Amino acid sequence: MLSAVGDAKREGQREDVDTVFASRYVQVGLPKFRMPDSETPKDVAYQVIHDELLLDGNPRLNLASFVTTWMEPECDKLILEAINKNYIDMDTYPISTELQDRCVNMIARLVNAPIKDGEPAVGAGCIGSSEAIMLAGLAFKRKWQNKRKEQGLPYDKPNLVTGANVQVCWEKFARYFEVELREVKLREGYYIMDPVKAVELVDENTICVAGILGSTYNGEFEDIKLLNDLLVEKNAQTGWDTPIHVDGASGGFIAPFIYPDLEWDFRLPLVKSINLSGHKYGLVYAGVGWVVWRSKEDLPEELIFHVNYLGTDQPTFTLNFSKGASHLIAQYYQFIRLGHNGYKRVMQNCRENALYLRDSVEATGYFNILSKREGVPLLAFSLKDRRHFDEYDLADNLKRFGWILPAYTMAPDAEHVTLLRAVVREDFSRTLADRLVRDIIRTIDYLKNRAAKSAPLVPIKPLPTGDKVARIGHEFLRRLREKAASSRSQGVC
Repeated sequence: MLSAVGDAKREGQREDVDTVFASRYVQVGLPKFRMPDSETPKDVAYQVIHDELLLDGNPRLNLASFVTTWMEPECDKLILEAINKNYIDMDTYPISTELQDRCVNMIARLVNAPIKDGEPAVGAGCIGSSEAIMLAGLAFKRKWQNKRKEQGLPYDKPNLVTGANVQVCWEKFARYFEVELREVKLREGYYIMDPVKAVELVDENTICVAGILGSTYNGEFEDIKLLNDLLVEKNAQTGWDTPIHVDGASGGFIAPFIYPDLEWDFRLPLVKSINLSGHKYGLVYAGVGWVVWRSKEDLPEELIFHVNYLGTDQPTFTLNFSKGASHLIAQYYQFIRLGHNGYKRVMQNCRENALYLRDSVEATGYFNILSKREGVPLLAFSLKDRRHFDEYDLADNLKRFGWILPAYTMAPDAEHVTLLRAVVREDFSRTLADRLVRDIIRTIDYLKNRAAKSAPLVPIKPLPTGDKVARIGHEFLRRLREKAASSRSQGVC
């Protein structure tokens, strides 16, 4: 066991060298199934776990993730100072609660909620956009059910319309809370939800249509304005009042700063709720998301719980109960640290670096570009020639240089399209972009050479005996191929 040295010392035996790597602790594997019988010295416990974690990927080079991987040291310090605070205990930590409410107010106004100056906004801090989407979906379902009950109509078959490119949390919501998920399929060259087809799927049982501001597949913004206009027309024709939720997990903290004229938020009358990921382009470490509603009328009161066993009446609308306050505090830090102008500069830098990376990768001539110039700052691209290796081979071999790029297929009905994605975050510099392109070229050269060496030899046809020059060339080529084959069999590259 790991406690061998500690047991020996308690029995009076001597440990000659009192260092972690000279001790018996590193001579055995870490426990995997049972808790050890005895304690382990704190420096040893830290070191052995620290060393094993060295085998994880480097978060800064993880271009698969939208999640923030760098914050200022001052914010790191605030997070550590608040890491033992349980946000749900609002009476004990009233300032943490106040900071969360300030964030909700700022976010709601950022996305143009129709609220007066000094009026509190309606929203909540969440663990991430997944929880935020669950809460928004529940609000839509309950409002739809209440209205159907008042009208004396059936309310047991709710449905939700989305594109097939939605994040898996929408599928979770539909399955967990028994809502039919109606998906608009994709097609070649069009990798987001088609608003026209989405509205065609709407019926009297539709609780909402979910539009995405920044598809996880290629970063593209869906046309929320067109979706709103088409739904307004259909609602007028049918007498329904089908609303819209905007999934702004990826783009909600981007569009207000670099696409301010883009209408996607509460400026559109049918948009009733929006979720945003604070831990993506909100610039906070993983663990915080936000949901805001247009008004109090859009959040049914019966979904809000009031508890008093922590010292005072505390309203709560969450799927979980306990959660740390540190990331909510970190969000407030970023808001007052950067302000509107600071966020705008960060997002502009991300966009410019993404466009630079796009142009550099496209210039290699090896790839088709599948992302748009307007949208989430990322690059989605696929190989033009997949005869000898594919995107999965490229992603796997780029890990030799430390890069983590996901290779994946598009959503239905575009599964035949395989692509790679590089997300450009705040900490992705122009220098790293240059390095990534060079490493992509080196990896392709390696894969091409590997494919050439493993290609089967082409049989040589016999030549007419009278052609002496041709026979000499034929013999030379035969010997050259035999030499190459002999080198491969001996492991010579």
